[in-house]
Amino acid sequence: MIEPTPIPERGLSGEEASARLAADGPNELPRSSARPAWKIMGEVLREPMFVLLLAGGGVYLLLGSRLEAIILLGFASFSIVLTVIQETRTEHVLEALRDLSAPRALVIRDGQRIRIAGREVVCGDILLLEQGDRIAADAVLVEASDLEIDESLLTGESLPVHKAAGSGEGEHRPGGEGGPFVYSGSLVTSGRGMARAMATGADSEIGRIGQSLATLDPEAPRLRAETTRIVTWCAVGGGSIALLVVALYGLLRGNWLEAVLAGIAIGMAMLPEEFPVVLTIFLAMGAWRIGRARVLTRRAAAIETLGAATILCTDKTGTLTENRMKVVEFWLQGQQPMAIGVDVEGSDGSAELLRSATLASAVMPTDPMEIAIHAAFPPTWDTHALAQSYSLKPELLAMSNIWPAAGEPGQWLIAAKGAPEAIAQLCGLQPDGVAAMTAAVDAMAGRGIRVLGVATAQVSDDHWAASQTDYTYRFAGLIGLADPIRQSVPAAVAQCQGAGIRVVMITGDYAATARAIATQAGIVDGTVLTGPELHKLDEAALLALLPGIAVFARIMPEQKLRIVDAYKAAGEVVAMTGDGVNDAPSLKSAHIGIAMGKRGTDVAREASAIVLLDDDFGSIVQAISLGRRIYDNIRKAMAFIFAVHVPLAGLALLPLMFGMPILFGPIHIALIEMIIDPVCALVFEAERGEDDIMKRRPRNPEQPLFGLRMIGWSVFQGGLTFLPLAGMYLIATWYQMPTPDVRELVFLSLIVSIVALILANRSFDTSLLHAFTRRNVMLRYVLLAMAGVLLLAVIVPPFRALLQFGPLDWTHVAIALGVGGVLLILLEIAKPLANWHVVPRKDNDNLLGAAL
Repeated sequence: MIEPTPIPERGLSGEEASARLAADGPNELPRSSARPAWKIMGEVLREPMFVLLLAGGGVYLLLGSRLEAIILLGFASFSIVLTVIQETRTEHVLEALRDLSAPRALVIRDGQRIRIAGREVVCGDILLLEQGDRIAADAVLVEASDLEIDESLLTGESLPVHKAAGSGEGEHRPGGEGGPFVYSGSLVTSGRGMARAMATGADSEIGRIGQSLATLDPEAPRLRAETTRIVTWCAVGGGSIALLVVALYGLLRGNWLEAVLAGIAIGMAMLPEEFPVVLTIFLAMGAWRIGRARVLTRRAAAIETLGAATILCTDKTGTLTENRMKVVEFWLQGQQPMAIGVDVEGSDGSAELLRSATLASAVMPTDPMEIAIHAAFPPTWDTHALAQSYSLKPELLAMSNIWPAAGEPGQWLIAAKGAPEAIAQLCGLQPDGVAAMTAAVDAMAGRGIRVLGVATAQVSDDHWAASQTDYTYRFAGLIGLADPIRQSVPAAVAQCQGAGIRVVMITGDYAATARAIATQAGIVDGTVLTGPELHKLDEAALLALLPGIAVFARIMPEQKLRIVDAYKAAGEVVAMTGDGVNDAPSLKSAHIGIAMGKRGTDVAREASAIVLLDDDFGSIVQAISLGRRIYDNIRKAMAFIFAVHVPLAGLALLPLMFGMPILFGPIHIALIEMIIDPVCALVFEAERGEDDIMKRRPRNPEQPLFGLRMIGWSVFQGGLTFLPLAGMYLIATWYQMPTPDVRELVFLSLIVSIVALILANRSFDTSLLHAFTRRNVMLRYVLLAMAGVLLLAVIVPPFRALLQFGPLDWTHVAIALGVGGVLLILLEIAKPLANWHVVPRKDNDNLLGAAL
């Protein structure tokens, strides 16, 4: 950093610039060591979940089950490719920021204007700024003419700010109206200027944001790690039991070939390889479903976190509001503020007031407020007749235009607009007039309205004065402009609050405006904390105040990250919206970063986990609802997997325990697994959301997926399924029924029982009738496919011989249907008692999760 000094007439010399470039380094962000795709792939392949997927596919291939092997290996390949793509995209965060921070620049060196790469700008360079230029470095203005800068990348506020030359003293922060400082990455929207570079690269405002961004790590995908651990445990346990079975069977019975077959069958029955498949498919399909709601998911891990969000920090402009200014009110002396109606001409006094405001605006407006004024009262006069203009100055925030007076030859009309206090100064209002105007301004500002004063004057002399203050003005009134709330926002905020999610607004606006917008949006449960007040608080004091705050106003960029981190420290699960460069650190630090797709910067999008393609706050609520549905369906599928493997493992072990012939071999287990896999991946994924999905509080993010309640309920379901099957097998064998017939009877009953488990786990707590009426097209297709495979297995002789089934006996079919029907009724009766899906925010049900 250097202190501003007077401009040398010729700028820096080439030698001085080269020396400073060598000493300070290029004007760009420090480059991080980006991981190449092959390295990311290596890291992915080393994760146990993917290793198990690939190993499982290899085992099936060795067993000759090619179709099962192809499906499993396909899932593994898809998972690897998807993960590599997502991880590679996250490496682009600093690259996008670096490209933004180093545009080309027009500078003066050796007395010549030359255009250089932004990375070659050094402290002390003279920057020439024109409309449309992206500023290459933080600088202080030494000359400025009607200069307005869009600093929304740093402040989040869409309105450009007026800049004027100055000494470089005073407040040094983006968003300052009338100040002399301009910042790297900002855009010149109008006017021109000359500035001296004061900070480049990592020392600039955007550079400091980049440095904080580089030190942040996004939240780790908890579900993936938890699933990997449980699968690893099951694989180790199942493998150990399988080896023990092989050893005992071979030693006790002497038939080592049957021992190997029995060990393989038990290992396959106990290995829940569906867990990682379910997680991968559900998150991938979840991203697709959320995409249909115009929400792009950049990191699949965010989907699992959506349902746990407890705090939604949202910015104002463009998220809660439409990001367009509109004239909504006017005020005339002696009256109350009035709303602008559709028929402007019909409003007493408003037409003349708006006409004067339009005359005081730019002929070709670029400022959003002037565009709104032109929309409210389009000019009907010759815009080429503008005779003279006076621009805003730091000492007087008002502008004036001089026009020929209509129908009065030789007369000139002066129209002025600007800050109400500046217009009052121009008009020389008396104290009582100023007091009345101030009261009207306060009332309008309290409703979130930006207020401009309007004045007029008339002269007959065309020798224009040096300053607009040299004319005698008449106060015309006030006009109020607002960025309207999106129509969908109040209902969406109410939905969030009904779902136990607090909505908190963070904005750079003044407290009164922020409170008014928050009230319109329905964010009323709390107080307002301003940036200066926040600056005075230590961490403990801030944590104590957080529960009572609804709005953060006048917030500086670095304070957004502090707010997010404070909520995280308080145990909240934080979703954060943003669009500018200044939002990138808080977006990346939040559990769920949500960027705007239309107006958001590349940096914000790359740092976020979710992107709203339509910038609509209502889409966030849809995404949260879908996130909860996806997590619910993952739990249903996992509970089903646990449950279905209990009878599988039991029926594989039962014959060994009683010295009976092996009931199911690897071919039977493989066939059953071919039924279970599509059920988990298709049926449960397509289940619709529960009726109370947005009426219950967020789940505890620390609550494990495989909690004691879930595992207990699954083991209960599996045990209830296993008991009649085991009894059937023992009784049939006791009465010396031929082994092929016993195998066919138990297999049919097991398949029908699996259907009962599917129907019981489709919903947490609906009645049996409701469970049948829940519309799920995939269930119909899967049930038809299961029926077709089952008929082939028991009717077609080659298949029947392969599976060692006896001839089809319709009595067996009736028994199987009866067992399945009774099981379904018992499960529906027990479901409300189990209540396993209820996950309190604080309980002791995380013992297994802690162990995992």
